Amino acid sequence: MRCFYSQDLELKLPSGHPFPMEKFRISKDMLLDGGILRPEEIVEVKVADSHLLKAVHDTAYIERIYSGLLDRKEQIQLGLPVTPELYGRSATEVEATRQTCHAALAEGVAVCLAGGTHHAFREHGEGYCVFNDVAIAIRDLQDKRPGIKVMVVDTDAHQGNGTAALLGNDPRVFTYSIHVGKNYPTQKIAGSMDVETVRYVEGEMYLKQLFSTLAAALDTFAPDLVIWIAGADNHRNDRFGQMHLSVKDLQKRDEVLLRSFIRNRVPVAVLYGGGYNRQPDFTAKIHRNTVATAKKLAGEYRGL
Repeated sequence: MRCFYSQDLELKLPSGHPFPMEKFRISKDMLLDGGILRPEEIVEVKVADSHLLKAVHDTAYIERIYSGLLDRKEQIQLGLPVTPELYGRSATEVEATRQTCHAALAEGVAVCLAGGTHHAFREHGEGYCVFNDVAIAIRDLQDKRPGIKVMVVDTDAHQGNGTAALLGNDPRVFTYSIHVGKNYPTQKIAGSMDVETVRYVEGEMYLKQLFSTLAAALDTFAPDLVIWIAGADNHRNDRFGQMHLSVKDLQKRDEVLLRSFIRNRVPVAVLYGGGYNRQPDFTAKIHRNTVATAKKLAGEYRGL
């Protein structure tokens, strides 16, 4: 199972910054040290070509990120310091997601050891999301296969408002999001199917909502590819997720979703999404668990 990564994903942030930038490296090391992935299964990626970014984002916005010229309001909205490395780091994440989607179509399952920047809009970024990797990957796929049908399954605790805004008028794309209703972002953008949970939803209620509504979505839209933004911020100890799921609940989520996609021969590209656990390294552990489940099921159903 190919996984896409770059050491350039880890951007140095000010001390105490809430985004756990080290999670990409730590989860990758956990996967290797635990024998879940072999070194040759991790593909190092480079920066995405600028023409891919321009297919989705305003050229002036891309140039402001590249040159570090965001004004103070834009920087606060984005939540990340605008440094010379920000453009390269963000464009590299885009490329990792893009290659993951192509690999998933070819092989059934592939993983981006990052990705899921679903709050990025055409002309601005917000919520730690600079470029919308999912929308860019989909436009690249459509450029090569115009009729391809893609479903975005977003189980991050926050609604993918940027993704919904960028892809909302495209009948070839179905955006599904299950998230806390009264949580960031304050202003939601309607997707194809939005499922709101209560604050601090317990695992049993959450999983019931997820499985029933996603089944309904799959009944109405038969995708050629699923892009799954898994999310680690559903855990009960997350700083921002406002859900109350246990590790066991998250593992059941991963198992049921991945098994249903793989068993039904729907290629799936797995992305990390957010996670801001109060316990150091725990976010990376949740991501590691998701990748481990994907690897296990990819092996079980290989050749189906």
